Order: sequence, then structure tokens, then C-alpha cells
Amino acid sequence: MIDVLDYVMLFFLAATAIGIVRLRGLIAVVMLSGIYSLLAASLFVILDAPDVALTEAAVGVGAATVLMLGTVALTTREEKPVRFRPLPLVVVVVTGIVLIYGTLSLPPFGAADVPARLHVSPLYLAEGYEQTGVPNIVTAVLASYRGFDTLGEVVVIMAAGVGVIALLAGRRSGQGEKGE
Repeated sequence: MIDVLDYVMLFFLAATAIGIVRLRGLIAVVMLSGIYSLLAASLFVILDAPDVALTEAAVGVGAATVLMLGTVALTTREEKPVRFRPLPLVVVVVTGIVLIYGTLSLPPFGAADVPARLHVSPLYLAEGYEQTGVPNIVTAVLASYRGFDTLGEVVVIMAAGVGVIALLAGRRSGQGEKGE
């Protein structure tokens, strides 16, 4: 059952997103983006997903905010005015409708008769320790059963970090050549 707190969090997320779109000062946008990530992390805690909340807090609030502030320091502080184009709005609305349509056939949130709870979870709980030797079942699932998936996520995060560092380093070395 959906709690009132879920609606309150959804309202704050929507208000923050609208603020991000409406503002022109990039530092304010970066700060609101950090607040949005913090609200999303809080919502994940409310939805009993503390591992996802911790990741969102570390990456969204921490790393992304620092990187965006560094980018703003190297560029301008105000967004350049753009003219309205209806095509991107139409694409976003159509994509949103398709995504909502795709969720209509999903089972209710927390349903006990979904395949993951009928087949996969009992196997992990019954045989997880014997198969992996890891006493914590969450660690066993993330490190052993889903090890390649977790490795892929870590590689993507590392590649993004290396890419940002390379872009920032290239910009600084390029500025030095122009000034000479």
C-alpha cells in the first residue's frame, strides 16, 4: 500500500526537477541536482532498498555534484538562452507514455507470487552459503551470483570517472597552449 510519505517524496522530487529546468544559474542547478539525488536516496530508503540508496547518495550527491561544480568552474555560470523546439518535448512525452504502458502488465509492488520470489530467492536463501561460502546472503548474491554484473557496473563508473578526468585534463592543457 502506498503511504502518504511516498506522495510527499514524489512531490518534492517533482518540485526539485521543475526548479532544475526553470533555473538559469548553473551553480543553483548543480545544487538542486544534488538535492534531487538526496531525495531519491531517501525514497530508496523508504522503499527498503538501502544498498541502492547508498549508491545513489555516493554517486549522485557526492561524486556527480563535485564533478558538476568543477565543470561549472571551468565554464560559464549562466546557461545560454535556447529557443523552444517542440520535437524533443514530443519525444520525451511519447517515451514516457510507452514506459508507463510497459509497466501496466507488471505485478503489484511486493507481490509474493512473482518468479523471482518463487524460484530464485528460495534457492539463494537455501543454498547460498553452501555454494558461495559467504555467510551474508546479500554479499553472496552481489559478489558471487551477480559478480559479473557488479563488475560491469564498477567498470562503467570507473570509465566515466576516467573520461571526466581526461576531459578536464585536456581542457587545461589546451588552455596553456592558447595562452603562449
